[in-house]
Amino acid sequence: MNAATPHVLPAVSVIMPVLDEERHLRNSVRHILEQDYAGELEVVIALGPSTDRTDEIAAELVREDPRVHTVPNPTGRTPAALNAAIKASRHPVVVRVDGHGMLSADYIKTAVRLLEETGAANVGGIMHAEGENDWERAVAAAMTSKIGVGNAAFHTGGAAAPADTVYLGVFRREVLEQQGGYNEEFIRAQDWELNYRIREAGGLIWFSPELRVSYRPRPSVRALAKQYKDYGRWRRVVTRYHQGSVNLRYLAAPAAVVAIAAGVVGAAVTPLALVVPGGYLAAIALGSLPAGKGLSAAARLQIPVALATMHMSWGFGFLTSPRSLARRVIASRRPAVRAAADA
Repeated sequence: MNAATPHVLPAVSVIMPVLDEERHLRNSVRHILEQDYAGELEVVIALGPSTDRTDEIAAELVREDPRVHTVPNPTGRTPAALNAAIKASRHPVVVRVDGHGMLSADYIKTAVRLLEETGAANVGGIMHAEGENDWERAVAAAMTSKIGVGNAAFHTGGAAAPADTVYLGVFRREVLEQQGGYNEEFIRAQDWELNYRIREAGGLIWFSPELRVSYRPRPSVRALAKQYKDYGRWRRVVTRYHQGSVNLRYLAAPAAVVAIAAGVVGAAVTPLALVVPGGYLAAIALGSLPAGKGLSAAARLQIPVALATMHMSWGFGFLTSPRSLARRVIASRRPAVRAAADA
């Protein structure tokens, strides 16, 4: 290319699976449309059967900006929404964003640059949890601390490097089409499963702390518990689907649930059995101190509640995940597909 020839940026499709997102959808789309990116941009919102004003807000966004489009997702399931949005979109770079995610101003520009520099099939960065009230700020602190989520780079940060999976993702369209999109049996963990197939086919998944998405945590203890129970349930499916994916970090929460339950039951025989539950409570109370630095007293006091909810719900979901679910998912296994030139 002649040095005087301007570099043409690839057009980008942003796909959004959305369900009951009236609180954040408009702001999330605004963060997309106001990106510092000179290339062409479209937003495709896949609408599930919401019970709030999500559809109404989406329709307003379509009227206000010709770059915004919607497609139906009658199942309400995330992977089906993603596949519907991919099918309805048309550009060579595909950016996944959730309805409660807020892209940093240069997210797309940086992701496109990283795709070019690394040759990766998919790049992603940090899931930066940020709350709008004391409870959400407590959850955000728990979700970005090692005592809350271990050493997962997309939660706590780290150096740019190849990764097994990344948060959300910015893909080359040809890779998504080559792999046939997301496996719709994976109600959760669909990102991990797709990235696994991409890696099996020889593609590179790249994590970079330059990429940052602000994430709004669940607004209540009940909603957080359901979220993490589902995470644990589907992580167990993943470990059965791909046995080499299990590690000690995934076993910590289930082990804690078993040990605490045994301690509580054993207290009927001897008070010494309460050492384990008591030790756990002391550990999360102490661990919440550095996590709560800079927060209000009300938020800091709720961090141990958020940590215990996350740990216990995740562990319970992992322990109770039925084998029948894993068998159904394994039966839907898609082999990784290599590009024709590599066959």
